[in-house]
Amino acid sequence: MIFDRRSVLFGTAACGMAQLFPVAAWAAIPERRLAFRNLHNSEHIDICYFSGGRFRRDGIAELNHFMRDWRTGETIGMDTSLLDTLVHLQAATGADKRAYFTLISGYRSPRTNGRLHRRSSGVASKSQHMLGKAVDIRLKNVRLANLHKAALSLRAGGVGYYPESNFVHVDTGRVRHW
Repeated sequence: MIFDRRSVLFGTAACGMAQLFPVAAWAAIPERRLAFRNLHNSEHIDICYFSGGRFRRDGIAELNHFMRDWRTGETIGMDTSLLDTLVHLQAATGADKRAYFTLISGYRSPRTNGRLHRRSSGVASKSQHMLGKAVDIRLKNVRLANLHKAALSLRAGGVGYYPESNFVHVDTGRVRHW
């Protein structure tokens, strides 16, 4: 590969500028926060999980606890890409930033998932919920059909539409829909 003089000078200048202003670059990354209400236990949370250019360990821990398997109390580290997808989803719907998600299901332990799978063909035996990569949700003041369309538009993973049960499934697995 041959570099011309202009490319070398530009690359050197860009590297130097990045090192001179790293704090400004980190500060420019916006805060990310999520608000939820749990349908099953009425818990509420409004938490910042990302600020200053990095994930906040305390915010992630609170979200992991909040999204626990409400039947068993078991937790898992939820996929941070899923959390980011929810922030993008809220923005894609045009919802008010104060609107909260209703969490129907977050993490599901293998035992819980197995029990639900035996009772319903709509529960996958190898559900993304067991990996901390899926949620079943509604969004306050957003029509379910609009939430579904917005989720599909993100192409961030799987999207399931369950109008009869009043929720949308969102996961960070491969892009697919049902």
